[in-house]
Amino acid sequence: MKQFTLPQNSFLLLLGLVTLAFIWILSPFAGAIFWGVVFAIVFAPLHYRLLEVSGNKPTASALIALLLILLMVILPVTLIAISLVDQAAAVYAMIESGQINFGTMFQRAINGMPSWALGLLERFELTSLATLEAKLTAAAAQISQATAKYAINVGRNALDFMVSVTVMLYLLFFLFRDGQTLSAKIRSAVPLSERYKEPLFQNFITVIRATVKGNILVALAQGALGGMAFWFLDVPGPLLWGVVMAFLSLLPAVGAAIIWGPVAIYFLVTGSVWQGVGLIVYGVMVIGLVDNLLRPILVGKDTKLPDYVVLLSTIGGMALFGLNGFVIGPVIAALFIATWDLFANAGEFHDR
Repeated sequence: MKQFTLPQNSFLLLLGLVTLAFIWILSPFAGAIFWGVVFAIVFAPLHYRLLEVSGNKPTASALIALLLILLMVILPVTLIAISLVDQAAAVYAMIESGQINFGTMFQRAINGMPSWALGLLERFELTSLATLEAKLTAAAAQISQATAKYAINVGRNALDFMVSVTVMLYLLFFLFRDGQTLSAKIRSAVPLSERYKEPLFQNFITVIRATVKGNILVALAQGALGGMAFWFLDVPGPLLWGVVMAFLSLLPAVGAAIIWGPVAIYFLVTGSVWQGVGLIVYGVMVIGLVDNLLRPILVGKDTKLPDYVVLLSTIGGMALFGLNGFVIGPVIAALFIATWDLFANAGEFHDR
Protein backbone atom coordinates (compact mmCIF):
# COMPACT_ATOMS: atom_id res chain seq x y z
CA MET A 1 0.00 0.00 0.00
CA LYS A 2 1.31 3.44 -0.95
CA GLN A 3 2.65 5.53 1.94
CA PHE A 4 2.02 9.28 1.84
CA THR A 5 4.84 11.67 2.69
CA LEU A 6 4.56 14.35 5.35
CA PRO A 7 3.86 17.14 2.80
CA GLN A 8 1.16 14.98 1.18
CA ASN A 9 -0.46 14.21 4.54
CA SER A 10 -0.31 17.88 5.47
CA PHE A 11 -1.95 18.87 2.20
CA LEU A 12 -4.71 16.25 2.69
CA LEU A 13 -5.33 17.61 6.18
CA LEU A 14 -5.51 21.16 4.80
CA LEU A 15 -7.85 19.96 2.04
CA GLY A 16 -10.17 18.37 4.60
CA LEU A 17 -10.18 21.44 6.86
CA VAL A 18 -10.91 24.00 4.12
CA THR A 19 -13.61 21.69 2.70
CA LEU A 20 -15.32 21.47 6.10
CA ALA A 21 -15.00 25.24 6.54
CA PHE A 22 -16.55 25.85 3.11
CA ILE A 23 -19.44 23.49 3.89
CA TRP A 24 -19.94 25.30 7.22
CA ILE A 25 -20.11 28.67 5.43
CA LEU A 26 -22.70 27.34 2.94
CA SER A 27 -24.79 25.52 5.58
CA PRO A 28 -27.33 28.39 6.05
CA PHE A 29 -28.29 27.88 2.40
CA ALA A 30 -28.13 24.09 2.41
CA GLY A 31 -31.76 23.69 1.35
CA ALA A 32 -31.45 26.24 -1.48
CA ILE A 33 -28.24 24.61 -2.74
CA PHE A 34 -29.75 21.14 -2.51
CA TRP A 35 -32.84 22.04 -4.55
CA GLY A 36 -30.73 24.04 -7.00
CA VAL A 37 -28.70 20.90 -7.71
CA VAL A 38 -31.86 18.75 -7.86
CA PHE A 39 -33.57 21.10 -10.34
CA ALA A 40 -30.39 21.26 -12.42
CA ILE A 41 -30.31 17.46 -12.68
CA VAL A 42 -34.05 17.07 -13.31
CA PHE A 43 -34.23 19.80 -15.97
CA ALA A 44 -30.85 19.07 -17.57
CA PRO A 45 -32.48 17.39 -20.63
CA LEU A 46 -34.57 20.55 -21.17
CA HIS A 47 -31.46 22.71 -20.98
CA TYR A 48 -29.58 20.49 -23.42
CA ARG A 49 -32.46 20.72 -25.84
CA LEU A 50 -32.53 24.51 -25.54
CA LEU A 51 -28.77 24.53 -26.01
CA GLU A 52 -29.20 22.78 -29.36
CA VAL A 53 -32.02 25.12 -30.43
CA SER A 54 -30.08 28.27 -29.44
CA GLY A 55 -27.05 27.27 -31.48
CA ASN A 56 -24.87 26.28 -28.51
CA LYS A 57 -25.32 29.52 -26.54
CA PRO A 58 -25.04 28.48 -22.86
CA THR A 59 -26.06 31.82 -21.32
CA ALA A 60 -29.20 32.23 -23.46
CA SER A 61 -30.31 28.62 -23.00
CA ALA A 62 -29.73 28.83 -19.22
CA LEU A 63 -31.84 32.00 -18.99
CA ILE A 64 -34.67 30.44 -21.03
CA ALA A 65 -34.59 27.26 -18.94
CA LEU A 66 -34.70 29.36 -15.76
CA LEU A 67 -37.69 31.31 -17.09
CA LEU A 68 -39.53 28.09 -17.96
CA ILE A 69 -38.92 26.72 -14.45
CA LEU A 70 -40.29 29.95 -12.99
CA LEU A 71 -43.44 29.60 -15.10
CA MET A 72 -43.88 25.83 -14.69
CA VAL A 73 -42.86 25.34 -11.05
CA ILE A 74 -42.30 28.48 -8.95
CA LEU A 75 -45.34 30.50 -10.09
CA PRO A 76 -47.91 27.64 -9.76
CA VAL A 77 -46.55 26.72 -6.32
CA THR A 78 -46.80 30.36 -5.22
CA LEU A 79 -50.40 30.66 -6.44
CA ILE A 80 -51.38 27.41 -4.73
CA ALA A 81 -49.72 28.60 -1.51
CA ILE A 82 -51.69 31.88 -1.61
CA SER A 83 -54.97 30.02 -2.22
CA LEU A 84 -54.08 27.56 0.53
CA VAL A 85 -53.55 30.37 3.05
CA ASP A 86 -56.90 31.91 2.09
CA GLN A 87 -58.73 28.61 2.45
CA ALA A 88 -57.02 27.80 5.75
CA ALA A 89 -58.13 31.20 7.06
CA ALA A 90 -61.70 30.52 5.88
CA VAL A 91 -61.76 27.13 7.63
CA TYR A 92 -60.41 28.73 10.81
CA ALA A 93 -63.14 31.37 10.64
CA MET A 94 -65.78 28.63 10.28
CA ILE A 95 -64.40 26.93 13.38
CA GLU A 96 -64.41 30.20 15.32
CA SER A 97 -68.01 31.01 14.29
CA GLY A 98 -69.24 27.53 15.21
CA GLN A 99 -70.08 26.44 11.65
CA ILE A 100 -67.60 23.64 12.20
CA ASN A 101 -68.14 22.19 15.66
CA PHE A 102 -65.83 19.29 16.48
CA GLY A 103 -67.74 18.49 19.67
CA THR A 104 -70.97 17.98 17.73
CA MET A 105 -69.18 15.99 15.04
CA PHE A 106 -67.57 13.80 17.69
CA GLN A 107 -70.90 13.16 19.43
CA ARG A 108 -72.55 12.22 16.13
CA ALA A 109 -69.75 9.79 15.42
CA ILE A 110 -70.04 8.22 18.88
CA ASN A 111 -73.82 7.84 18.55
CA GLY A 112 -73.44 6.04 15.24
CA MET A 113 -70.75 3.57 16.30
CA PRO A 114 -71.48 -0.12 16.95
CA SER A 115 -71.15 -1.45 20.48
CA TRP A 116 -67.87 -3.26 19.85
CA ALA A 117 -66.26 -0.03 18.61
CA LEU A 118 -67.57 1.88 21.63
CA GLY A 119 -66.13 -0.77 23.94
CA LEU A 120 -62.75 -0.43 22.29
CA LEU A 121 -62.79 3.36 22.63
CA GLU A 122 -63.90 3.14 26.28
CA ARG A 123 -60.71 1.24 27.10
CA PHE A 124 -58.76 4.31 26.01
CA GLU A 125 -61.24 6.71 27.65
CA LEU A 126 -62.15 8.25 24.31
CA THR A 127 -65.94 8.03 24.48
CA SER A 128 -66.38 10.79 27.03
CA LEU A 129 -66.82 14.14 25.36
CA ALA A 130 -65.57 15.93 28.48
CA THR A 131 -62.43 13.78 28.63
CA LEU A 132 -61.77 14.25 24.95
CA GLU A 133 -62.38 18.01 25.18
CA ALA A 134 -59.86 18.22 28.03
CA LYS A 135 -57.28 16.40 25.96
CA LEU A 136 -58.06 18.52 22.91
CA THR A 137 -57.88 21.70 25.01
CA ALA A 138 -54.42 20.78 26.26
CA ALA A 139 -53.30 19.99 22.73
CA ALA A 140 -54.90 23.19 21.43
CA ALA A 141 -53.02 25.24 24.04
CA GLN A 142 -49.72 23.83 22.84
CA ILE A 143 -50.68 24.40 19.20
CA SER A 144 -51.75 27.96 19.99
CA GLN A 145 -48.42 28.70 21.63
CA ALA A 146 -46.56 27.29 18.66
CA THR A 147 -48.83 29.21 16.25
CA ALA A 148 -48.30 32.46 18.13
CA LYS A 149 -44.55 31.94 18.07
CA TYR A 150 -44.71 31.19 14.36
CA ALA A 151 -46.92 34.23 13.69
CA ILE A 152 -44.34 36.53 15.29
CA ASN A 153 -41.72 35.18 12.90
CA VAL A 154 -43.88 35.16 9.77
CA GLY A 155 -42.13 38.20 8.28
CA ARG A 156 -38.68 36.82 8.93
CA ASN A 157 -39.67 33.36 7.65
CA ALA A 158 -41.13 34.85 4.48
CA LEU A 159 -37.95 36.88 3.95
CA ASP A 160 -35.79 33.80 4.55
CA PHE A 161 -37.90 31.86 2.05
CA MET A 162 -37.54 34.56 -0.60
CA VAL A 163 -33.79 34.72 -0.03
CA SER A 164 -33.54 30.93 -0.33
CA VAL A 165 -35.54 30.90 -3.57
CA THR A 166 -33.37 33.72 -4.96
CA VAL A 167 -30.18 31.85 -4.04
CA MET A 168 -31.56 28.65 -5.59
CA LEU A 169 -32.46 30.36 -8.88
CA TYR A 170 -29.14 32.22 -8.98
CA LEU A 171 -27.24 28.97 -8.43
CA LEU A 172 -29.46 27.14 -10.92
CA PHE A 173 -28.52 29.58 -13.69
CA PHE A 174 -24.81 28.88 -13.24
CA LEU A 175 -25.39 25.14 -12.91
CA PHE A 176 -27.20 25.20 -16.25
CA ARG A 177 -24.56 27.39 -17.90
CA ASP A 178 -21.44 25.75 -16.44
CA GLY A 179 -22.86 22.40 -15.33
CA GLN A 180 -21.00 20.20 -17.79
CA THR A 181 -17.62 21.74 -16.92
CA LEU A 182 -18.33 21.58 -13.18
CA SER A 183 -19.53 17.95 -13.27
CA ALA A 184 -16.43 16.95 -15.28
CA LYS A 185 -14.19 18.55 -12.63
CA ILE A 186 -16.05 16.83 -9.78
CA ARG A 187 -15.88 13.52 -11.60
CA SER A 188 -12.13 13.82 -12.19
CA ALA A 189 -11.56 14.79 -8.53
CA VAL A 190 -13.31 11.70 -7.13
CA PRO A 191 -10.54 9.20 -6.24
CA LEU A 192 -12.17 6.15 -7.85
CA SER A 193 -11.46 4.26 -11.04
CA GLU A 194 -13.70 4.90 -14.04
CA ARG A 195 -15.45 1.54 -13.79
CA TYR A 196 -16.74 2.59 -10.36
CA LYS A 197 -17.46 6.24 -11.19
CA GLU A 198 -19.67 5.51 -14.18
CA PRO A 199 -22.33 3.34 -12.44
CA LEU A 200 -22.30 5.44 -9.25
CA PHE A 201 -22.72 8.79 -11.01
CA GLN A 202 -25.34 7.29 -13.32
CA ASN A 203 -27.26 5.86 -10.35
CA PHE A 204 -27.12 9.20 -8.57
CA ILE A 205 -28.55 11.11 -11.54
CA THR A 206 -31.16 8.46 -12.41
CA VAL A 207 -32.50 8.16 -8.87
CA ILE A 208 -32.82 11.93 -8.40
CA ARG A 209 -34.70 12.35 -11.68
CA ALA A 210 -36.96 9.35 -11.11
CA THR A 211 -37.67 10.19 -7.47
CA VAL A 212 -38.46 13.86 -8.03
CA LYS A 213 -40.51 13.40 -11.21
CA GLY A 214 -42.25 10.24 -10.00
CA ASN A 215 -43.09 11.33 -6.47
CA ILE A 216 -44.16 14.83 -7.48
CA LEU A 217 -46.40 13.54 -10.29
CA VAL A 218 -47.97 10.99 -7.93
CA ALA A 219 -48.40 13.66 -5.22
CA LEU A 220 -50.04 16.08 -7.66
CA ALA A 221 -52.36 13.40 -9.00
CA GLN A 222 -53.42 12.10 -5.59
CA GLY A 223 -53.81 15.58 -4.11
CA ALA A 224 -55.94 16.74 -7.05
CA LEU A 225 -58.11 13.60 -7.02
CA GLY A 226 -58.56 13.75 -3.24
CA GLY A 227 -59.36 17.48 -3.30
CA MET A 228 -61.98 16.97 -6.04
CA ALA A 229 -63.59 14.16 -4.03
CA PHE A 230 -63.79 16.35 -0.93
CA TRP A 231 -65.21 19.24 -2.99
CA PHE A 232 -67.87 16.93 -4.45
CA LEU A 233 -68.77 15.65 -0.96
CA ASP A 234 -68.90 19.24 0.38
CA VAL A 235 -66.09 18.71 2.90
CA PRO A 236 -64.86 22.12 4.17
CA GLY A 237 -61.49 23.21 2.77
CA PRO A 238 -61.08 20.80 -0.17
CA LEU A 239 -57.97 22.61 -1.45
CA LEU A 240 -56.43 22.53 2.03
CA TRP A 241 -57.02 18.78 2.37
CA GLY A 242 -55.92 18.19 -1.21
CA VAL A 243 -52.57 19.82 -0.48
CA VAL A 244 -52.22 17.81 2.75
CA MET A 245 -52.96 14.60 0.82
CA ALA A 246 -50.40 15.60 -1.81
CA PHE A 247 -47.72 16.03 0.87
CA LEU A 248 -48.66 12.79 2.63
CA SER A 249 -48.66 10.89 -0.66
CA LEU A 250 -44.87 11.30 -0.66
CA LEU A 251 -45.06 8.34 1.73
CA PRO A 252 -45.61 5.34 -0.56
CA ALA A 253 -48.65 3.08 -0.02
CA VAL A 254 -50.04 4.82 3.08
CA GLY A 255 -49.99 8.56 2.35
CA ALA A 256 -53.30 10.01 1.15
CA ALA A 257 -55.36 7.34 2.93
CA ILE A 258 -54.40 8.94 6.26
CA ILE A 259 -56.77 11.79 5.32
CA TRP A 260 -59.57 10.29 3.23
CA GLY A 261 -59.83 7.13 5.37
CA PRO A 262 -61.02 8.83 8.61
CA VAL A 263 -63.38 11.07 6.60
CA ALA A 264 -64.95 7.99 4.99
CA ILE A 265 -65.34 6.34 8.40
CA TYR A 266 -66.96 9.50 9.77
CA PHE A 267 -69.49 9.45 6.91
CA LEU A 268 -70.30 5.79 7.63
CA VAL A 269 -70.81 6.13 11.39
CA THR A 270 -72.89 9.30 11.04
CA GLY A 271 -75.36 7.70 8.65
CA SER A 272 -74.02 9.07 5.36
CA VAL A 273 -73.48 5.55 4.10
CA TRP A 274 -73.40 6.26 0.38
CA GLN A 275 -70.88 9.07 0.83
CA GLY A 276 -68.69 6.87 3.03
CA VAL A 277 -68.86 3.84 0.73
CA GLY A 278 -68.32 6.02 -2.32
CA LEU A 279 -65.27 7.71 -0.80
CA ILE A 280 -63.77 4.33 0.19
CA VAL A 281 -64.30 2.91 -3.30
CA TYR A 282 -62.96 6.08 -4.89
CA GLY A 283 -59.99 6.18 -2.52
CA VAL A 284 -59.02 2.57 -3.13
CA MET A 285 -59.83 2.27 -6.83
CA VAL A 286 -58.81 5.76 -8.03
CA ILE A 287 -56.51 7.53 -5.54
CA GLY A 288 -54.83 4.30 -4.45
CA LEU A 289 -54.54 3.03 -8.02
CA VAL A 290 -52.53 6.13 -8.96
CA ASP A 291 -49.99 5.22 -6.27
CA ASN A 292 -49.94 1.52 -7.14
CA LEU A 293 -49.58 2.08 -10.89
CA LEU A 294 -47.59 5.27 -11.35
CA ARG A 295 -45.06 5.05 -8.50
CA PRO A 296 -43.52 1.67 -9.50
CA ILE A 297 -43.38 2.83 -13.14
CA LEU A 298 -41.93 6.29 -12.48
CA VAL A 299 -39.80 5.56 -9.40
CA GLY A 300 -39.10 1.87 -8.91
CA LYS A 301 -38.60 1.01 -12.60
CA ASP A 302 -35.90 3.62 -13.22
CA THR A 303 -34.19 3.34 -9.86
CA LYS A 304 -34.42 -0.48 -9.89
CA LEU A 305 -35.28 -0.35 -6.19
CA PRO A 306 -37.81 -2.76 -4.65
CA ASP A 307 -41.03 -1.13 -3.43
CA TYR A 308 -40.24 -1.85 0.22
CA VAL A 309 -36.81 -0.18 -0.10
CA VAL A 310 -38.44 2.89 -1.68
CA LEU A 311 -40.98 3.02 1.17
CA LEU A 312 -38.49 2.58 4.01
CA SER A 313 -35.86 4.90 2.54
CA THR A 314 -38.46 7.60 1.86
CA ILE A 315 -39.91 7.44 5.38
CA GLY A 316 -36.44 7.31 6.96
CA GLY A 317 -35.18 10.16 4.79
CA MET A 318 -38.14 12.40 5.64
CA ALA A 319 -37.78 11.58 9.35
CA LEU A 320 -34.13 12.70 9.29
CA PHE A 321 -34.10 15.47 6.67
CA GLY A 322 -37.70 16.69 6.50
CA LEU A 323 -39.19 17.32 3.08
CA ASN A 324 -35.75 17.04 1.44
CA GLY A 325 -35.64 13.44 2.65
CA PHE A 326 -38.03 12.15 0.01
CA VAL A 327 -35.13 12.68 -2.43
CA ILE A 328 -32.16 12.07 -0.12
CA GLY A 329 -33.51 8.77 1.28
CA PRO A 330 -33.94 6.89 -2.04
CA VAL A 331 -30.66 8.34 -3.37
CA ILE A 332 -28.74 6.96 -0.38
CA ALA A 333 -30.57 3.62 -0.73
CA ALA A 334 -29.75 3.40 -4.46
CA LEU A 335 -26.09 4.27 -3.87
CA PHE A 336 -25.95 1.72 -1.04
CA ILE A 337 -27.22 -1.04 -3.33
CA ALA A 338 -25.02 0.09 -6.24
CA THR A 339 -21.82 0.18 -4.17
CA TRP A 340 -22.49 -3.26 -2.68
CA ASP A 341 -23.22 -4.66 -6.14
CA LEU A 342 -19.90 -3.24 -7.37
CA PHE A 343 -18.11 -4.71 -4.36
CA ALA A 344 -19.74 -8.13 -4.84
CA ASN A 345 -18.79 -8.21 -8.54
CA ALA A 346 -15.27 -6.79 -8.20
CA GLY A 347 -12.79 -9.62 -8.33
CA GLU A 348 -9.91 -7.49 -7.04
CA PHE A 349 -11.46 -7.53 -3.56
CA HIS A 350 -11.94 -11.31 -3.42
CA ASP A 351 -8.85 -12.78 -5.07
CA ARG A 352 -6.49 -12.12 -2.19
